[in-house]
Amino acid sequence: MTNSADPAPPAPAAAPQGVLLPLALAQFICSYAASNMNVAISNIATDLGTTVSGVQTTIAVFTLTMAALMIPGSKLTDILGRTYLFRRGLLVYGVGALVAAAAPGIGILILGYSLLEGIGTALLIPPVYILATVFFPDLTSRARAFGAISAAGGIGAAAGPLVGGIITTAISWRAAFVVQALVVAIVILQSRKIVDPGVQGPKPRLDIVGTILSAAGLFFVVVGILQASTYGWFAASQDFVVGNTVVIPQGGISPVWVFVLIGLLLLAGFFWHIRSMERAGKEPLLSTRLFKNRTSNLGLITQNTQWLVLMGLSFVVSVYLQTVRGYSAIETGLVLTPATIGILLSSMAAARLARRRAQATLIRAGFIVTVVGVLLLLLWVRETSNVLTFVPGLFLVGLGVGVMLTSSVNVVQSSFPEKDQGEISGLSRSVSNLGSSLGVAIAGTVIVSSLVEGNMGYALALVVLVVFALVGLAAAFMLPASPVPRSPEPEPA
Repeated sequence: MTNSADPAPPAPAAAPQGVLLPLALAQFICSYAASNMNVAISNIATDLGTTVSGVQTTIAVFTLTMAALMIPGSKLTDILGRTYLFRRGLLVYGVGALVAAAAPGIGILILGYSLLEGIGTALLIPPVYILATVFFPDLTSRARAFGAISAAGGIGAAAGPLVGGIITTAISWRAAFVVQALVVAIVILQSRKIVDPGVQGPKPRLDIVGTILSAAGLFFVVVGILQASTYGWFAASQDFVVGNTVVIPQGGISPVWVFVLIGLLLLAGFFWHIRSMERAGKEPLLSTRLFKNRTSNLGLITQNTQWLVLMGLSFVVSVYLQTVRGYSAIETGLVLTPATIGILLSSMAAARLARRRAQATLIRAGFIVTVVGVLLLLLWVRETSNVLTFVPGLFLVGLGVGVMLTSSVNVVQSSFPEKDQGEISGLSRSVSNLGSSLGVAIAGTVIVSSLVEGNMGYALALVVLVVFALVGLAAAFMLPASPVPRSPEPEPA
């Protein structure tokens, strides 16, 4: 080795402490960004002259961007370098936060928050976990590092509504984005302590065609669902116009299904493409073998539905509180606090529970508790009911989701050998973010639909979430009951 490797020996003793803080802070702010917008829906809509549907699209596209680009981000980590991509991701995220803070309209807000922050997150999150693996080589220290990063992510997601509500009420929703930019600046400064030994071995090539096909397919599916709030689910409630041309007249099939069909065709093209690349001896964006493992596939379904229910419920309750009950941002954040407490309590106990119970058992229990929580919100909450009627249901949902999140990730990643951990990790986080996006798109579209109003829209959205939770529960019951030996992995952004 050249003398460039000479400084490496002291690094293991000093690097862990210097590395962990920026990695944990990065995970915290990305998780925070995914949940803090919900409490400011009314403020943003009023300030920017838009609608609840417009803010809904902004939130859904943010998580969609992460879902579409998380897998390419994992590949770019090995191509461009871990610290290089980590810092560039932070920079893109920080610029996006400042653009969002200064947004004069919904279009610029989508550019800053949904696209730039989403792209930045997809670039910086994969290096977070890879760097933790590199600098914490033994299982004990790695488990502690992953635990710290996972805890930071859980605290960020759980505290997002309350912290966002406080900042929005005390200053403005724009200040919440400025705070994000300040945290990112701190992380960038802290990241200078990270001395990456570099990627060893040959670097892979990025599958551009696969990236475009997968991203476009997911985009059309989610954006198609979002059209339901404007055009309805089945028959178009108004003309669907592109330019000056009426593509679908009022009364025709809803554009929802046209968009979704295009998305599914693009995703079919993606799977055909990666299979063709493998047959030609080339490296695709994703290996098809990742989709041939039954246990992993069931685990991915549970991951997707967990995040769909969690983010969908957070959006639905936030919209209901602000538009039907007229609550402020901080009042909305306070009402959502029981879910925050539930997630934190069960997340702290997750590692201990995993040592005593099979992963499948924890996932099943989590879904059952979550379903009971949503049903309580459905049965007890009325337009004139006391705010305390929200507490039991939200607490149980938080408790249930917190119990099963890590277990689902554990099931998926433990289904593959060490050499596949990078790929399956990217797929796992992509599926989780897709669930978040679908939750906001599907449940959110139901509550903002013009077909139902007030408590009926809220109730119908909760019924939809119960159905999806039952799908996740069915998948959980098909999982093998054997315990999983691998240490729990951290949660996705």
